[in-house]
Amino acid sequence: MNILRRHPIACLLAALVLVTAAASLPPLLDAVTGAAPPNADLTRPLAYVAFAPLSDTFDALTFLSLGRAQALLLTWALGLAAWGALRRGTVRERVRRGLLGPVVVVLTAVGTVLLPRPVPALVAADSSATVIDYHAHTEASHDGRTILGGWSVQDLARWHAVQGFGASYVTDHNIVFNRRITTPIALLPGVEWSVYQQHIVALGETRLLDRTPYLSDTPAMLKLFAALHQQGALAVASIPEYWEHHREDLDQFVAAGVDGFEIVNCAPKAIGFPASARRGVVELARAHDLLVTGASDNHGWGKVTCVWNLTHPGAKGFAANTVIARSLALAQGNARGWTAGFSQPWLMLRALTWSERASWLTWIALYLIYMSVPRRQGQRAGIGILARRLSFGSTGPRV
Repeated sequence: MNILRRHPIACLLAALVLVTAAASLPPLLDAVTGAAPPNADLTRPLAYVAFAPLSDTFDALTFLSLGRAQALLLTWALGLAAWGALRRGTVRERVRRGLLGPVVVVLTAVGTVLLPRPVPALVAADSSATVIDYHAHTEASHDGRTILGGWSVQDLARWHAVQGFGASYVTDHNIVFNRRITTPIALLPGVEWSVYQQHIVALGETRLLDRTPYLSDTPAMLKLFAALHQQGALAVASIPEYWEHHREDLDQFVAAGVDGFEIVNCAPKAIGFPASARRGVVELARAHDLLVTGASDNHGWGKVTCVWNLTHPGAKGFAANTVIARSLALAQGNARGWTAGFSQPWLMLRALTWSERASWLTWIALYLIYMSVPRRQGQRAGIGILARRLSFGSTGPRV
């Protein structure tokens, strides 16, 4: 009871780590069936698990829709500012603590995007399947990362390789990629065309084309599919554009010859694709034997993907690809934006594996031990724990 009274937040966190195991989420889900995939799993580096509280927090902040990210950062910044300012102390101390909270939130957000860290990798049971990304960018895109060293094709290839990908299409905005790169993974030719209220991902060798004929209205935009087919490329409609602007036109997309639809996209503007909308698009694709894909849509920011694709050799159309996504990412579509400050941590804890839960509990236990044993009699807790008998609150004789 003494520990609970002195460290209620740490004790509450430990309880939540245990309680959420009863309502756990699979780390991965098949985006079509909604079930845990039987043919794929995540491998986590030792450092990822050892520092699971940091790893999981960074992942949870990465897998946020734009609206939920804004709500979470605002909630935590204001909450920590209020907590610091309302604690006992001088005015100067309260102001300092009140400002420290928002600074910590901002630095954590920046660290999520920029800090190098260990990341999970997908391992497929079927060795004949290729783990592939259908949509990714380099610094050549107008919104690709051009600062802090830029984002070259080699950077993109390495980013994919450490996460288990064997190949990725390079789909820069309106810039055709036709280079041959095979290490550390194969980078495949592609481009993302920006046309009337829609982005179309062209997969395969293609040539530069004049976008003007496809910019005026929906019927004009739909003619792009035939033009890409003449070049030998596949045309995949990306999200969120087709849902935001063309949800009533998807039958026209099919009639005009679209080859497939993205159903998962990791970009903050697209990761919140509603589950009901995904089911509708999946059924449309199934009915017309069209490809469904997942896209990291990486632009050089962030260290981890939310989706992988298992492409099956010899298969075509709907059966050609399996979209496997992190459950935390898929949950964004149904989670209310304003709740992100508490619902995202809850979802994160539900998605932990037992090895990650053990890591969390170990760090909490170390914190409690550290805070409970003083350096010397009457002094605050410190490194002296290493030279003293462990004692939770009682003052015993020196060792």
